[in-house]
Amino acid sequence: QVQLVESGGGLVQAGGSLRLSCVASGSFSSINVMGWYRQAPGKQRELVATITNGGRINYADSVKGRFTISRENAKNMYLQMNSLKPEDTAVYYCNTFLHWVNYWGQGTLVTVSS
Repeated sequence: QVQLVESGGGLVQAGGSLRLSCVASGSFSSINVMGWYRQAPGKQRELVATITNGGRINYADSVKGRFTISRENAKNMYLQMNSLKPEDTAVYYCNTFLHWVNYWGQGTLVTVSS
């Protein structure tokens, strides 16, 4: 079992920055891949970025050069979001896949005003 808790969302003006955090807890020894996904109103959930325990990183084209994903202690994950745009407005979810189960956090809302 894995519990994921996100924090750090909020309201920011376009061009601003936010840093999201995800803390993983539960009965596991290690997690390989963790990621951030987002879901805007009326749209499907989409990948933002993923990072492996070894530091391999993948970004969606829409956030490359603006967002930075990182991990600490293999259980804490962050998403530094710079140069935010109104189209980045969404609920951001922390995700991991462990022992054939897909785990999600409760999400944190990011709202970017124009």
